[in-house]
Amino acid sequence: MEEEAGPHPSPRFVSPKPPFNLAQPRPNFAPPQPPLPPHSSYPIPPPPPLAMGHGGRPAPPPPGGHVFPQAASTVLPDPGRFFAAGAPLRAAPHHCFFQNFTLKNGDQPEYIHPYSTFAADLTVSSPSDASAAGQPHKVVAFDDLSVTLDFSPSLRAFLVRGCPFVTVATADAAGPVDVSVASVHAFLEAAPCDGARTKWRLRMNSGQTFLLYASAPIQLSQSSVTQLAAPAFSGVIRIAYLPDAAMEAVLDQYSRCYPTAGEAALNRPFCIDYTWRKQGQGDLLMLAHPLHLRLLSEDCSVKVLDGFKYRSIDGDLVGVVGDSWALKTDPLSPTWHSTRGVNDDGVGEVVAALRKDVDSLASSPITTTSSYFYGKAIARAARLALIAEEVGCPEVIPAVHKFLKATITPWLDGSFQGNGFLYDSKWGGLVTKQGLQDSGADFGFGIYNDHHYHLGYFLYAIAVLAKVDPSWGRKYMSQAYSMVADFMTLSRKCGASYTRLRTFDLWKLHSWAGGLTEFGDGRNQESTSEAVNAYYSAALLGLSYGDAHLVSVGATLTAYEMLAAQTWWHVREGEGIYEDDFSGNNRVVGVLWANKRDSGLWFAPPEWKECRLGIQLLPLLPISEALFPDTGFVKDLVSWTTPALARDGVGEGWKGFVYALEGIYDKESALAKTRALSSHDDGNTLTNLLWWLHSRGDNSGRCCWYRQYGH
Repeated sequence: MEEEAGPHPSPRFVSPKPPFNLAQPRPNFAPPQPPLPPHSSYPIPPPPPLAMGHGGRPAPPPPGGHVFPQAASTVLPDPGRFFAAGAPLRAAPHHCFFQNFTLKNGDQPEYIHPYSTFAADLTVSSPSDASAAGQPHKVVAFDDLSVTLDFSPSLRAFLVRGCPFVTVATADAAGPVDVSVASVHAFLEAAPCDGARTKWRLRMNSGQTFLLYASAPIQLSQSSVTQLAAPAFSGVIRIAYLPDAAMEAVLDQYSRCYPTAGEAALNRPFCIDYTWRKQGQGDLLMLAHPLHLRLLSEDCSVKVLDGFKYRSIDGDLVGVVGDSWALKTDPLSPTWHSTRGVNDDGVGEVVAALRKDVDSLASSPITTTSSYFYGKAIARAARLALIAEEVGCPEVIPAVHKFLKATITPWLDGSFQGNGFLYDSKWGGLVTKQGLQDSGADFGFGIYNDHHYHLGYFLYAIAVLAKVDPSWGRKYMSQAYSMVADFMTLSRKCGASYTRLRTFDLWKLHSWAGGLTEFGDGRNQESTSEAVNAYYSAALLGLSYGDAHLVSVGATLTAYEMLAAQTWWHVREGEGIYEDDFSGNNRVVGVLWANKRDSGLWFAPPEWKECRLGIQLLPLLPISEALFPDTGFVKDLVSWTTPALARDGVGEGWKGFVYALEGIYDKESALAKTRALSSHDDGNTLTNLLWWLHSRGDNSGRCCWYRQYGH
């Protein structure tokens, strides 16, 4: 463990193997700028449209692709500096795996496991480009799984996620160029492995061994203890870290075929299809993380090399041969209500609490102008309407309807005082009025932090209101779909109003919450349950509008987000993904980064375990049943958390989430503790907790009257 600096030191899990790092070179001479690579204009068929209207008919697109007023932010960075001429700028990608390459100086590392880039461990450069020193690198092409980077006028890198090699090519227009391979470590050996001098072994005093493959003969000579030089080379260089000598034969076999681009398609429900473009000869060798291996379909003709693996912070990355993968998950049916219904013995208690909570809506107006806390408040009220449906108490629904209509409408028609949603054309997305000039307002929503969290709460409330008031839903359908489009657009078109899948990572299969801020450890996400809520709420919106496509996409992303949460945020001792000292001391990750795992939260130190549990559960919804399906793990998690509740100052709201999970295996104990709570989280109610607890257990004696109407 390492300790982070800050007011609350957080244990940090670090991958045991040092990564290969490709740093930006210091060039010497500038030949003509190379052309864009062939795949930058590769035609990609568009996916089906996201927005569908009632009865499956496409919804008419609003003018300009967005309906909220357009505004210019003073705090957003310029996306254009690091993109080559002709590269798409409107709806530029962010939360993407190469985001650090495009922010500020563009020199923070990125983690394309098992390697990282722009950290000076092993550096490939061209001394011929020295006169271009200081010029920024350029992103010349990108897609779901790769980025093509001109990191000097003479050298281009194909950085493809899951590739066991780092691939660098000389630019066609540059002709033969001098190449330098330098390290912060001393080279103990730099020796050719074949008579053609197309394979070299690089052994360092750090204990690392790398293999260098070249498409043409290359003559490496040691110009200093830490630097190798190769004159007049033209072609492709591939470098791979060799953690185990037994892996060398596999690297040899697949060294001649390299990927240049990669697409991920969501064209089938509960399936993501990967397809890589490749060059060279032979089959393509890639690496799969643990969730990939779990989901790889037998339908795709790939070969898994169980003995070929790299260790990474995401777990073992295992070799897979094949240029097309299909990742299939079990179907998920998003429903408005609990899957089992409320136990008949508990209906009376739920109804009594429901009446009180609904009555309090009239006397407790929402006072916050924060998009996050406002969203939680309206989603909290929307839960009451659905619980009323479930327990057969329809007489309270009109009061909830009135409250939701009065509180949601001003955010959609622009009449809300103090805040509101606006459209930013620079990065292609929604921002808030408060975030236009203050990057910290609304938890950074104005710089694209936490978009799926905030909008997920709004969409949940809008979905419920559109369900109980279809005429209102039709009136504000365009605004609702604009919110969905902000983080769930599937279009790859360069002129799209919103960037493609703003928060969801099609390689990691989960979302990232951090916005347009560079961090040395890459992107991050704290709350997986709020991410689940976003896609689940989009699916519910699809149910309200009769939009089967939106239901399908929302449910599919929900399913993958939950699986990723269970894989990387839910920590099981001895499972093997994390080292023993980390898995022995943690049951949930606080903040998951691209290259580290924090036990602490943004707002709480590691010892506040109740906050860690709660932030991975809230908001408490029917979908929460599927997020925590393993009773054994839940019992272990609650046991790990419970001692923290004895600490002075523990919030009642956080206790409620601990008791909710306890109710999965001990309902009576959880009910007694819940009844003694004096307050609840601002997105939760006593009604919601009692609904949850009384819908645990077996299926006998259940109140399920709503099921005859379907979901």
